[in-house]
Amino acid sequence: MNRIDATFARLKTQGRTALIPYVTTGDPSLAATRPIMDALARAGADVIELGVPFSDPMADGPVIQRASERALVQGVTLASVLDVVAEFRRADATTPVVLMGYANPIEAMGIDAFADRAREAGVDGVLVVDYPPEEAADFAAAMTGRGLAPIFLLSPTTPESRVESVARLARGYVYYVSLKGVTGAGHLDPAEVGRKLAEIRRHVALPVGVGFGIRDAVSAQAVAAHADAVVIGSRIIQEIEAGPAADAASRAGAWLGTIRHALDAMPGKPAR
Repeated sequence: MNRIDATFARLKTQGRTALIPYVTTGDPSLAATRPIMDALARAGADVIELGVPFSDPMADGPVIQRASERALVQGVTLASVLDVVAEFRRADATTPVVLMGYANPIEAMGIDAFADRAREAGVDGVLVVDYPPEEAADFAAAMTGRGLAPIFLLSPTTPESRVESVARLARGYVYYVSLKGVTGAGHLDPAEVGRKLAEIRRHVALPVGVGFGIRDAVSAQAVAAHADAVVIGSRIIQEIEAGPAADAASRAGAWLGTIRHALDAMPGKPAR
């Protein structure tokens, strides 16, 4: 069983919400990324989303854009990201790792070559922001054929027909973008998130994670009342960039620990 599936199955029996932090590989440095991942896992991360830095992002707000820029200046590539995952796997065989990024670096490497290298490194899932489901059948087949989960985004404006397309291709979980905007934006409406997730679940049997706009324990709990997973990126990167690089892992882990505590303090949720 894929580590993602096993993790969500375990959390469901426990009545707990998955916590999925996002960090950009190579921020603040390539050497710091592995310790940051270790700290997030110790702090209660159930899945780690590892960003592949890219020069021309579409969905990322200014915080994650800055992280990508810092990584790219240091020469971080998709191959570097896979090396970091392989290093992480030597010490952590259980925490799922999902790569999140854009199509260009994957296509430059070659989809099949990337899928092979990702599997060998210990990647569990891949979310490519600019692969629409209507054009992603070959990519999804390459991933699932190697035991990797192709993960797709849904948004407040996603039509029902596209939700159905995602339901056919996706594995692991789906990622619902909680608002119209880029990562780190505000104006989170938990009630609207709940309504949209109810619509999505009419078509999608996989767990649904929610991200964008979650910045503290209160917003995390509000989303967790409806979602199977809470995804947080920009706020963690702000912790990473707030002080010396040598302390980035401890800052990121300490902050994530407050969110883990808040989620675990919620009463058990009813089965979905």
